[in-house]
Amino acid sequence: MGGAPLLPSVIYLAICMSVHVDEGSRLQVVAAGATAGLISRFVVAPLDVVKIRLQLQSHSLSDPLTHLDLRGSPIYKGTIGTFRQIIANEGITALWKGNVPAELMYVAYASIQFTTYRSTTLLLQRVFGKGKDKGLPQSAESFISGATAGATATAATYPLDLLRTRFAAQGNDRVYTSLRRAIGDIRRDEGVRGFFRGLSPALAQIVPFMGLFFAVYEGVRLPLGKMELPWGTGDATAGVVASVIAKTGVFPLDLVRKRIQVQGPTRSRYVHKNIPEYKGTVSTIRTVLKREGVRGLYRGLTVSLIKAAPASAVTMWTYERMLHFLTGQGVKVNTMSQ
Repeated sequence: MGGAPLLPSVIYLAICMSVHVDEGSRLQVVAAGATAGLISRFVVAPLDVVKIRLQLQSHSLSDPLTHLDLRGSPIYKGTIGTFRQIIANEGITALWKGNVPAELMYVAYASIQFTTYRSTTLLLQRVFGKGKDKGLPQSAESFISGATAGATATAATYPLDLLRTRFAAQGNDRVYTSLRRAIGDIRRDEGVRGFFRGLSPALAQIVPFMGLFFAVYEGVRLPLGKMELPWGTGDATAGVVASVIAKTGVFPLDLVRKRIQVQGPTRSRYVHKNIPEYKGTVSTIRTVLKREGVRGLYRGLTVSLIKAAPASAVTMWTYERMLHFLTGQGVKVNTMSQ
């Protein structure tokens, strides 16, 4: 759920399918969405790397006692400070570490999510009916379809998410020299299960995220809809507010996922060489709370929320122009064929 800009991507897909049904075919919508997502991912990749580095940091700049076991690990402080330190020590290209598996993940995730969302919606409509005879509220239908699509896409693309995290976490001493080498090493040393470390907290985020999102969105949509806002519609603003609150609510699970992803035989070889050993979701939360306090569960939250703004702007700008281009090309083809 962490890759959605303005709204959770399942809701964004639902809007695309309903709003643009006459403007372009579903293939054009998917193509425009995928292109927008790829460009957006590239633009915000540096913020993603900073977020991952902060999430994996178990020591604090303000607590000297946590510096006794650094083992050469850097001490990051804040978004800007982390940016500067990464560029100074590893070069500017380090801000795009893990971008290849991240881009591959986005395309695969969006495709699987789109297909699953639509299939689940059609199944629910066959079972409960649609239109006036519908036995299932629209909000419940969207929630079930969204949760199913999110869980399916997350599980199917999880190995790419793990690879993205591990590449973003490695410093000048490279753990993996290439994507192909990384896949081979993980399969050899950790088995197939190694590609799915941290899947449980990843799946556990989905239902509470959507629950929080729907609750907040429905609560603020009508009041904001009556207001004239200079930066956009009330619905879009409600989506931003709901997304920020929902993301903040489930952020500890996202941090736990990242820390479990770097477990295994390479745990002490990343840029943070003092990453503790974690074994499960609940155990990891307890360990973080004991060693770092509640604030430890929210390392990287600020940059995660900051990332939403440029990601939203780039995604929507590119999506609208790409869809306009594709629908324009479609009109030209139809005209020539007549």
